[in-house]
Amino acid sequence: MKYDLLKQLQELMHTFSKGQRLIATYILQHYEKAAFMTAAKLGETVGVSESTVVRFAIEVGFDGYPQLQKNLQELIRNRLTSIQRMEIMNEQLSSSEILSRVLTLDAEKIKRTLEEINRDSFANAVETIINANNHYIIGIRSSNSLCGFLAFYFNHIFPNVRTIGTTSSSEVFEQLIRIKEDDVLIAITFPRYSQRTLKAAQFAKKRGATVIAITDSESAPLAQIANITLVAKSDMASFVDSLVAPMSLINALIVAIGNQKKSEIAKSYEALEKIWDEYNVYERNNEEHVNV
Repeated sequence: MKYDLLKQLQELMHTFSKGQRLIATYILQHYEKAAFMTAAKLGETVGVSESTVVRFAIEVGFDGYPQLQKNLQELIRNRLTSIQRMEIMNEQLSSSEILSRVLTLDAEKIKRTLEEINRDSFANAVETIINANNHYIIGIRSSNSLCGFLAFYFNHIFPNVRTIGTTSSSEVFEQLIRIKEDDVLIAITFPRYSQRTLKAAQFAKKRGATVIAITDSESAPLAQIANITLVAKSDMASFVDSLVAPMSLINALIVAIGNQKKSEIAKSYEALEKIWDEYNVYERNNEEHVNV
């Protein structure tokens, strides 16, 4: 069962000291703000010492305050509206810090993804995709950009790639109506999780297809449905979803597949280069511009 910190605090409230009750009460009432406070800042806010906050984290079952903070951040990721996200991050950042802070956080997410990725799951996903008859890809809202990027390159590699459009729930199932065994659905969703993506994954799995999830956690709703889960760390940067690590993971997936299908891809790109050249798809260096 997933650890419910807020419920745990409510149950333990009568056992806490005066200082611990102040911390617990603040977290229960303002968990969305506490999630981004240092131990020192939380202590200052409620009127206790930093060491009291650290001891409190241990008292409620964590190894230390960073683990409690991480639990709170996981808790809020699928609960906050875009406006709430923006308000919280605006409190944390000044205008002069935004560039360095956002880029640093993105770099950390890629590092954590590399450290925590399940290499066997990654290899299994590569083999499953290569051996599939038909490739379906779905990603809704901000995840649609990841879906489009993956589909762009898959169309250069595989003959039967279908990007699932998402104008309505019924159309999602209509586009998946022919999915079957030996097909694969690559489903992409990050907090706040898309219900349409989850329902599409459930439908595909019932039809016998292999579902590969690209999401932020092994405990994410999509991971509970999927046959294979690839985890990439994501987070919020104000109202914006940070999808740098998922994009990097998708890059690695494309490259790994391309490495195993070198000869087929070489033929595809040889044909494509001729088409691009014939129809002036790309700008040529050191040549005069031609009006078309």
